[in-house]
Amino acid sequence: MRTEDMYYNEQKRSEVMEAARRLRRKFLRYQQAEIVYSLSHKKLMELANAAGAIYRMDGIVLINRDIFDEYLERFHETKDAFPMEEEEDKYAQ
Repeated sequence: MRTEDMYYNEQKRSEVMEAARRLRRKFLRYQQAEIVYSLSHKKLMELANAAGAIYRMDGIVLINRDIFDEYLERFHETKDAFPMEEEEDKYAQ
């Protein structure tokens, strides 16, 4: 199979994406999570604690990414959440 065929093969791309998903770390140390999520230490620990995503053992703090990501999705705001901004933009033109 040619390299180009492998690249464009949909099944192969799906397999690669699934492999990458499996390799993604399930747990992060809080220092790593601060970088990944762009949050301060205090805010990260507050949210991770509220999510129930903290694991502590022998002085090491780990955060479960799956639990934390699921918790963060609760705060996702849709475009309809800010109707006033749309009206302001309409009049600004």
